[in-house]
Amino acid sequence: MLFFAIVYVVEGIGQARVGIIFQPLTYYLKDLGWTPVQVTAYLAILNFPWIIKPIFGLVSDSVPLLGYRRKSYLIIAGICATAAYAGIARSSEPSAFALMLLLTSYAMATASTLCGALLAENARTFRLGSLFVGQQWLWFYIAIMASAFVGGELIERLPALSAMQAAAAIAATAPVAVVLASLLLLDERKRPVNREEMRQTFQSIAAALRSRKLLLIAIFLFLYSFAPGFGTPLYYFMTDDLKFSQSYIGLLGSIASAGWIAGALIHRWLLRGMTAKALLYLSIVLGTLSSASFLLLSGEVTAAIVNFANGVAMMIATIAALSIAADHCPERAEGFAFAGLMSIMNLAEVLALNTGAFLYEQAFDGRLGPLIVVSAASTAFAATVVPLLGLTTDREARTR
Repeated sequence: MLFFAIVYVVEGIGQARVGIIFQPLTYYLKDLGWTPVQVTAYLAILNFPWIIKPIFGLVSDSVPLLGYRRKSYLIIAGICATAAYAGIARSSEPSAFALMLLLTSYAMATASTLCGALLAENARTFRLGSLFVGQQWLWFYIAIMASAFVGGELIERLPALSAMQAAAAIAATAPVAVVLASLLLLDERKRPVNREEMRQTFQSIAAALRSRKLLLIAIFLFLYSFAPGFGTPLYYFMTDDLKFSQSYIGLLGSIASAGWIAGALIHRWLLRGMTAKALLYLSIVLGTLSSASFLLLSGEVTAAIVNFANGVAMMIATIAALSIAADHCPERAEGFAFAGLMSIMNLAEVLALNTGAFLYEQAFDGRLGPLIVVSAASTAFAATVVPLLGLTTDREARTR
């Protein structure tokens, strides 16, 4: 539990897509005159490592490094992330630091894949899948809450480029904790590289690829995650139309993260006994309502309320989806299978964000309302696929 907390705090700070550098980077690109579609496309490149996560899982499952399937790779990922962010802190052009940003994404995606494998392994051993998922994402959003606040303050106090460089310098220090946690907290048995181990691993991977259950779960997770996103258009709307300060937009990110934290605590205290099917339906209802609530966005108070509510709904949705994924990963192929399911979700989110930005500019002529309606309707549509999953009703027994 402590290891998961530390690693996901680091991910919350260090992920370029959501961490401390996200708002300063977005503001810097906007300051250069980039449009929402251009900014979204630039950031979409950073999602590529998250789409190919199964490769990282396959390598760690089948090729131990210095005898370890997880620990050695985690240490290397932490070192690479620190070096890349240190380089970004000294750069001044988007083209110059694009490759270094991509390297941070590879490092964070690798760490996330390995933690997912550890989650699946320990979920099977301790029957605490949903608790482990909740622990990871609770601390992930505690870190994002702090990162969003600090990122907004950096923009308010520094020029756009300096704010981005300062955020990168802060992000460079966080991955050191992953290295230390891997060395001190991760108890992993050494495994030799031998043909029998690799044969058994590839048999498990082949079984995962043939599994009808995993295929249905993958289809559902794609539909579950593909709701045309309005994150970048919303940022432009709050900046240009509502005239929110960058400090307050950063504060809204913290408020949304507080909602995620509240969602994790609500699940831990009130919802752990729900069946998987009931939890999925609840998350779809809450997600649909929370997306639609952005239609009420008119000022600072309503912005705070809808961001907090959206955070609660998104956390419950995340726990519901990832718990199902963790529960159905085959033994010896946990890294590959869990990473594969997460990659499908990541791919859906990338497509959703770019689709949303395109619709905002090209179809809806810069109007946010129609995009919000489409996003909410897409979330609601996922409910039609839940009956096809054939989920059992003994979730409480399997996760305690």
